[in-house]
Amino acid sequence: MNTNYEVRYASSPNDVKSYDTQKLRDHFLIENLMEPDVVNLVYTHYDRYIAGSAVPVQKPLILESVDTLKASYFLERRELGVINVGGKGTISVDGTDYELNHKEALYIGKGHKSVVFSSDSKNEPAKFYLNSTPAHKAYPNKKIGVNDVETIELGTPETANARTLRKYIVNSVVDVCQLQMGMTTLKAGSSWNTMPAHVHDRRMEVYFYFEVPEDQAVCHFMGQPQETRHIWMGNNQAVISPPWSIHSGSGTSGYSFIWGMAGENLDYGDMDHCKINELK
Repeated sequence: MNTNYEVRYASSPNDVKSYDTQKLRDHFLIENLMEPDVVNLVYTHYDRYIAGSAVPVQKPLILESVDTLKASYFLERRELGVINVGGKGTISVDGTDYELNHKEALYIGKGHKSVVFSSDSKNEPAKFYLNSTPAHKAYPNKKIGVNDVETIELGTPETANARTLRKYIVNSVVDVCQLQMGMTTLKAGSSWNTMPAHVHDRRMEVYFYFEVPEDQAVCHFMGQPQETRHIWMGNNQAVISPPWSIHSGSGTSGYSFIWGMAGENLDYGDMDHCKINELK
């Protein structure tokens, strides 16, 4: 078995107020992503969301069920979204192959028994970032290329938050139960993402930061709008954002991040904005 997984339990915002730096990182930061020849998964009790990675180098990797799912196969009651942030690779779903180039995505619906990840080259392996949520219905698999996404330009250079947001796995692009995924890239000279910040009480979220230079970092801000906390993050790390928390970051250099959401609705615009000068 080439799978590592851990379970994270939900935390009350009142409890998080008392967390020190290490406890905050233990509960919300995911550090062990993109390890070669391993499937790494974190199961959070926020909307039963799973975030993880698969990096096949020497051999293909199989998406196996884990004990906490109590399922005979991983997608027995789940859907899966995958975005490749590495070299060219292939995902085989019940014998059907889907080739994914850099920054291409695949949606896999509920009920598929076999999911196998492989790379075209071990010198430039695929790096598959995985998000999975419970699913009530089986929708068709769909590959989403870079030209298939919905693109939005946000922010301004004057406020240091000019960025390009690309919607990959959203209900306007592909039929889904509750999973949503997309990618945001900061423009040169900007550092802030998701600013002004917001919360959405009916959805949780996970941010996966990548394309962060080795000697640089991103400071991710979380917590209630009037009780914020921060977590310093490096390349290929993710952070869990509860429904009651803002989710915003600022980098010491350029970077990109993949956002994934799950919850009660599929309305991307369902959010409560926080005034910048009222954050504390």
